[in-house]
Amino acid sequence: IEKMSESLSYRQYGYLTSRMDYLSAHINNLACALVVEKALQIEVPGRAQAIRIILGELTRIGSHLLWFASAGLDLGGVTPFFYAFREREAINSIMEETCGARLTMNYMVPGGIISDVPANFQQRVKEVLKQFKDNYHEYNEILIGNVIFQNRMKDVGVLTKEDAVSLGCTGPVARASGLTCDIRKLYPYDGYEKLQFDEVILTGGDSWARCQVRMAEMLQSVHIIEQLIDNIPDGDIVAKTKNVIKLPKGEFYQRIE
Repeated sequence: IEKMSESLSYRQYGYLTSRMDYLSAHINNLACALVVEKALQIEVPGRAQAIRIILGELTRIGSHLLWFASAGLDLGGVTPFFYAFREREAINSIMEETCGARLTMNYMVPGGIISDVPANFQQRVKEVLKQFKDNYHEYNEILIGNVIFQNRMKDVGVLTKEDAVSLGCTGPVARASGLTCDIRKLYPYDGYEKLQFDEVILTGGDSWARCQVRMAEMLQSVHIIEQLIDNIPDGDIVAKTKNVIKLPKGEFYQRIE
């Protein structure tokens, strides 16, 4: 990917990043857009920022749902897979209607988003959030609360806080070992600093703690989306940029959660 990017423009490069982690295409694209915006000092319209966050958090929920599904499957529980994909499918349907793709989306661009959301976007997102909250208890009943699952997770794969730092761990893995590392909190972007949500941190450091962090993070993502879905600003969806983007000389870095 890095070699291919040498011959691509800053707009084209974003399409490759959606393949780096196909469970986080929106978020990967956003990192590229943000670093270009930082270099050019572009001010992204509020509407685009809100939509970016909503889609990013839906992506996070969908990614965690696939983790839940596969974790159960790896331990012999087939049924939880179908429960998780019930909500994941609803999220993917929103992605498909919004940007025409269900997995490797390319919607975040330098300056904002590539097109506006459909007229029924808010309604559909609210329906998915309600569906998720109504069914969340089933995840706990069918897998998380299962004594066999817990016995195979607790005190397994223990990663101390020191080891997590030494190995360069990030995300839920690091937070399950007691590290504060949520980029949305430490280095907020696109307006995360205006939103209320908790960084989920546990100290167990085992597979069970990592499981608990992800389960709790899905609820925090729901909370983030609920703050925005009825408050998406009107206005433009992308800032004006030149057809051919050229950045000033120098090094530019952007991190995201």
